[in-house]
Amino acid sequence: MNIKKELWKEIDNRKEQLIDLCCQLIKMPTENPPGEMEDITEFICKYLEKFGVENKVHRPKPNKPNIVAKYGNEKGKKLIFNGHADVVPAGDLSKWDFDPYCGKVKDGKILGRGTSDMKAGLGGVIFVMGLLAEKKIPLDGQMFLTVVPDEEISGELGTKWIVENNIVTGDACVVAEPTGYDNCEVGQRGTLWVNLKAEGTSAHGSLSPYVGDNAIEKLIKVLEGIKCLTKLHGEYEGEVKEVIKESKIAAKECLNKPGVENIIDHVTVNIGQIKGGTKTNMVPDSAQADVDIRIPLGVSTQRVIDNIDKVIEDLNLKGITYTYSWRSEPNNVSINSEIVKAVKRNTKDVLGIDISATYQWASSDARYFRSAGIPTIQYGPANTEGIHSYNETVDVKDVINAAKVYAGMVLDMLVYD
Repeated sequence: MNIKKELWKEIDNRKEQLIDLCCQLIKMPTENPPGEMEDITEFICKYLEKFGVENKVHRPKPNKPNIVAKYGNEKGKKLIFNGHADVVPAGDLSKWDFDPYCGKVKDGKILGRGTSDMKAGLGGVIFVMGLLAEKKIPLDGQMFLTVVPDEEISGELGTKWIVENNIVTGDACVVAEPTGYDNCEVGQRGTLWVNLKAEGTSAHGSLSPYVGDNAIEKLIKVLEGIKCLTKLHGEYEGEVKEVIKESKIAAKECLNKPGVENIIDHVTVNIGQIKGGTKTNMVPDSAQADVDIRIPLGVSTQRVIDNIDKVIEDLNLKGITYTYSWRSEPNNVSINSEIVKAVKRNTKDVLGIDISATYQWASSDARYFRSAGIPTIQYGPANTEGIHSYNETVDVKDVINAAKVYAGMVLDMLVYD
C-alpha cells in the first residue's frame, strides 16, 4: 500500500476525530462583525502544536490574528492552504431550526453557522496537516496553512496583508472555501462598490414638485441608469469560453432561477442600501445609496467606471457625487495548471467522479493569491443552501472525502518517495 492510500485509510479510521475537530471550531462564535478571533486562534495553534507543527501568529492590528503554519522541507515547492476563521452573523435566531453554534451531528450532517463557509474545509486542512506531521511523512516541499480573521469583511488585514507583506509565498494555493464535492472553482468575478450621493434643496412637502429640489428623485434616476450596466458582458474564446459555458450550466442547476446563468458572463448590479430625507412632509435635500457591482471575466473595473461616468454625465443632474470603495478585478487560473490537475486527479481517486471546474459568481481571498501570481483554486465541502443564510449544514461524508483530497494533493504536489 502506498503512502497516499495509507493516509486515506488513516483518515477513515480517525473520522470521528476529524468531525469532532470541525464541531469544536463551529462551537466558537466567530461572527464578523464584531470579529473576535483570539479564542479560535489559540485553539488552532494548540491543536497544531500537539503534532509538532510549527506555527506563528501575525497581528497587523490588535485582535486581527493571522496564523501561519508550515510542515515539510523548505527547499522544495511550497503549497499553500488558506482558510478563514470568521463567519457571517447568525442573524434572526428564530429562523434557525437549531442553535447556530451547537456544532452537533444529526442525520449525517454537522449543524451550525460556518459549517460550509468554511470551518469544515478549514478543519479538514488542519486535521491533514496534523496527521502528516504526526506520521512524519517525508515531503520534498513545504505545506503552508494560513488562517485569517477577516475574509467575511474583505480580507484587508488577513490574506491581503499576508500576501502583500510576503509573509507567505508559494507555487500554488488551495482555498478551502465551499464548492461542493463535485466542483472546484478556478476563477471569480471582480467587484466594484459605489457610494452615490445626491444633494437637493429642502422645502415643505406640500409644495413639491414646484418648490425644492428632491434629492431622492435625483438619486433614483441615477440608480435606474446604473442598472443598465447589466447589459455589459464579456467576449470569450478557447479555454475561458469552455469554462464559462460549464459555469453557466452549474449556476442554473444550483440556483434554479430563470436567467440566473447570466451572472457568470454579465455585470450584475445590486442596490444594497439607500437612505435619504428627514421627514415625510419635507422635500429631501440629501440622499445616498451603496451599490454592489459584480464584474465577469472579459470586463474590467475601468470599463464599468467609464460607463458609470457616462450615465451620470448624460443625466446632467446637479449635486451628484460618487466614490468607489471595494475594487477588484475578475481573476482566474488555467484549468491546465498543476493545482487544477491535482484536485481533479484526487477527487477522481477518492470519489470516482470527474469534477467540474467553474468560475465563482461571488468573490473570496483567492483573488489576493492570484494577484500575486500564485495559481489558486477553491475546493471545500458544502451544502450551498445554508451559506450566508439560516440552517447552515455540511455533510459528514463530504468533510471526510475533502480531507482525503487535501492529503492526496499535498503528496502529489510536494513529491514524495
